[in-house]
Amino acid sequence: MPTSGGRDGDERPVRWGILATGAIAARFTEDLGTLPDAEVVAVGSRATASAESFARRFGIPRAHGSWAALAADPEVDVVYVATTQNAHHAAVAQCLRAGRAVLCEKPFTLNEAQAKPLVALARERDVFLMEAMWTYCNPVIRRMTELVRDGAIGEVKTVHADFGLAGPHAPEHRLLDPALGGGALLDLGVYPVSFAHLLLGEPAEVTAWGRLRGGVDENTGMVLGYDSGALAVLSCSLVADTPQRGAVTGTRGRIEFPRGFFFAERFVLHRAGAEPEEFTGPTPGRTFVHQAAEVMRALRAGERESPLVPLEGSLAVMRTLDAVRDRIGLRFPGE
Repeated sequence: MPTSGGRDGDERPVRWGILATGAIAARFTEDLGTLPDAEVVAVGSRATASAESFARRFGIPRAHGSWAALAADPEVDVVYVATTQNAHHAAVAQCLRAGRAVLCEKPFTLNEAQAKPLVALARERDVFLMEAMWTYCNPVIRRMTELVRDGAIGEVKTVHADFGLAGPHAPEHRLLDPALGGGALLDLGVYPVSFAHLLLGEPAEVTAWGRLRGGVDENTGMVLGYDSGALAVLSCSLVADTPQRGAVTGTRGRIEFPRGFFFAERFVLHRAGAEPEEFTGPTPGRTFVHQAAEVMRALRAGERESPLVPLEGSLAVMRTLDAVRDRIGLRFPGE
């Protein structure tokens, strides 16, 4: 299979390379193991010992002691970038320049200024690129968007979503490290913002307040306003275990997600004059298989981006996150 895409009807296994060896890389690799048409053939890390240990753990045939070596591996069709967000730009750019398709963990980058050149590079090199926003690929979320598009709740007027963790986090935790792009907003707030974007698009106005400590945001609230008159009320936190729920309300009804909206397993549709309807997913929601399957579908179809997670949408989300950071005065080293 060509590294920038495949051809219709090509059912050979898609060969994955894993860039980085942390917890999320391990979870993604475990989920890939459940897909019969996926094969993990290589792992890359800046530390050879780390790559070799990861390879032994998952039975991966090749371990590379640098990102460049993984990107240059001719047996790799697509690379999953699982570094912390401060390294996304460099890692993705290296893979794209080597002609490797890329699935990059969210948030896409630290800011739009880093994300735009990656999109331009992918288009220049004619290589597939996608942000790993697993929520958009979730069958339950896709069913919800179908219902909204078909007018099940009328015109959308409000979106509510939150994602907070109580902590406390160890002082050395990546979420507390500004050099790694830490804080509540980029790691957790990206989910509520992306949820709102899925339903309402890019906002016309952004209002936000945040509590900063140690160079990162620990408690942030956002109100996004839209030209349609709709609004989104969103929050994220490193100091509070919030409900982690999502809801969308329209002129004729509402849809409510219980705790864990970002890996949704079910939702309830409420419409005036009708009994509530519950929709459930075919598989557990807390899984990476749906986004991996979407990448492989797109590669086999010869697509250079996914219609479920379009690149322009990822850029729009980054612009909104940039606007929130501007409002709360959050800057990362080097910006």
